[in-house]
Order: sequence, then C-alpha cells, then structure tokens
Amino acid sequence: MRVLTQRDLNRATLARQYLLEREDCTALDAVSHLAGLQAQAPQEPFTGLWSRVRAFTPADLDNLVSGRQVVRTHLMRRTVHLVTATDALAWRARHDAMLRQRVLSTYRSELDGIDLDELSAAGRAVMADHQPRGMGELVGALRDRWPTPPSRVLGELLVAALIPMAQLPPRGLWKRTAGVHNLPLSTWLHQPVPQLPADPDDPIGQRLVLRYLAAYGPATTADIRAWSGLAGLPAAVNALRGDVITYRDERGRLLLDLTDAPRPHADTPAPIRFLPAFDNAILGYQDRSRIIDDPHLGLSVAGQRAVLIDGRVAATWTTGDRRLTISLLRNLTRTEERELEAEGQNLATFMDQGIDTIHIAEST
Repeated sequence: MRVLTQRDLNRATLARQYLLEREDCTALDAVSHLAGLQAQAPQEPFTGLWSRVRAFTPADLDNLVSGRQVVRTHLMRRTVHLVTATDALAWRARHDAMLRQRVLSTYRSELDGIDLDELSAAGRAVMADHQPRGMGELVGALRDRWPTPPSRVLGELLVAALIPMAQLPPRGLWKRTAGVHNLPLSTWLHQPVPQLPADPDDPIGQRLVLRYLAAYGPATTADIRAWSGLAGLPAAVNALRGDVITYRDERGRLLLDLTDAPRPHADTPAPIRFLPAFDNAILGYQDRSRIIDDPHLGLSVAGQRAVLIDGRVAATWTTGDRRLTISLLRNLTRTEERELEAEGQNLATFMDQGIDTIHIAEST
C-alpha cells in the first residue's frame, strides 16, 4: 500500500480546498464542493471564497444568502456553517442526535429533567407564525413553562439542536452587522426537512463521507469524525469500502480517498493564500499536521486568520486603521516576501477598507 508523506497530503488538501489555484466556478459551486464553510464569524467566509474562487465578489455571496440558495445554520460539530440549501435540508436530520448530545453534554446539570420532545414541540409552535425571532425572544415565549434553566442554555438547546433553524440576513452579508434572527429551515426554504431514513447502511452518512473526501481527502476516519462531529459513521464507511481507495500515512494510519480525486505531486508549487478565521482547510481534520505545525495549533481554534506560505501556516494577519498587518511565524526567503506583499496588496484591494499600508512583522 502506497505511503503518502505529509507533503503529499498537504498538496492534496490544497488542491481539494481550491487553494492550489483559484477555481473558475461560481460561489455556489464552491460552497457545495467544500461541503460548507465554517461561519460563526459572519464576515470570514468572504475571504475564504476570495482565496479560492477566481473573480469572486462579495455580492456573489450576498445574493446567494439573500436568495436562500445558501443558508447559515448549526450543523457540523454544532458550529454555524454556511451551506447550500440543498445540503442543509439533506444533512440536518443526520446531525440531529449529535446536536442534541453536544448541547446536553455541555449543560448537563442545567437541563436535567427536561423533556426534549415537549420543549421542541412548544418551540416549534411558537415559531409556527413564521415570524423571525432572536434566541431571547423564543426563550421568553416559553419561560412560563420552563422557568429554571438559564436563558442562554435553553436558547442554545432550542436553536442549535431541537429546531432546525436558519439565521437570516442581513446577518452574514458583506460589511453588515446584525443580530441573529432565526426561522425554521422549512419555513425559510419553503421545504420540509426530510426525516432520517431507517437504513443500517446509513446512505446519508455515505454521501457525507464521499463529499468530505472530495474536499478534504485523503483522510482517516478520525478526520471524518472531527470534521462532522458524528461518531456513528462506521456503517457508512464500511458500506463504501469497495468504492474508495486506501493509502497509509507516514505513521501507518489508514487513509481513505476517492479514486479520481486530485493528488498533485509533492513538489507542486503552492501560492500564498490568506485564510479567514476558522478556515476549513485547517479545522477539517483531527490531525492538522498536514497544514499547520504543532506549536501553532492554537491559532486555528483561537480565531486568528492564517497565511499559507508554501502550503503551510506561516503567518497570521489582521486589518485595522488602514493597515494590513502580517505577523510571521518563521523567516521567509526574499522571493516569499515579495510574493507575500503582492498577495497582501490583492487582499487589501478586496477588503476595501482603505488599507494603504502593509506591515510585515518579522518572526522572533
């Protein structure tokens, strides 16, 4: 069985994530291919798509969100994601048990004794008037029946687990700030959320695995679990054994992949890429060593924006006061510095914040 090096995996990841070269595709196609973009920070997906899609403009994503072709919803790992409407409807039921369990495990004592089905039915009845509500408004309408749990806890259980919700625009639109207002997915998309079919081969799980491998592979089953938050995918993986190929990594772990997916040569040049906070390319794995060094792992979960240089996280970046500040994590060659500044200029133009200075802070 062929062994894939870390650099092999890195280049495969860059190709699957549209980071090896920008793709000539629509923003909708990119969101679909990537199986969603992590989006708890509402402005970050714009940079993520700009780094991946040739000729992307913020209006492209604004139109998709306002046109209900892409939605903001709690899905993988109980995190807010930007996903296509089609995927939101197809995948939500498969994530229900995980979403409930993650809220319950976080607030076990506060939610002890609550009948989840009763609370869910009551919440759905409130939302049946098709009026968008913030989490506090929904909780307030139910407070007489459930007076004990803290509002935040009860609200998270309702909007992140019990009721499939969409977060409505203007939240998530370019350079707009807005609170979270929710509507049930079925109301916002004018389609019912399908129920989970009873099938031991887990057909929805199989589709999730295939979509994950197309955007993240080659990968281990632990990587698939880390990305999705779903522990119950062994049946799906087993059902797909005849449809995927396998490799080993340098530590001997089994990697799954699609037969016809790109696996560029390890020496393929990788361009400078500016990534948003919580980017898929970093957070989509249990083992993130293919793209980020162990000493810097904390950056990916702390919401810092990263810069890929030769395919790996080598700097962070911020904007403010008309300045793009790039903080290096390692020393660069002169060629890398020139390429970094050039792509920084491109980013500054895209951000449209009046940036007139690019400051590169040297590695200490």
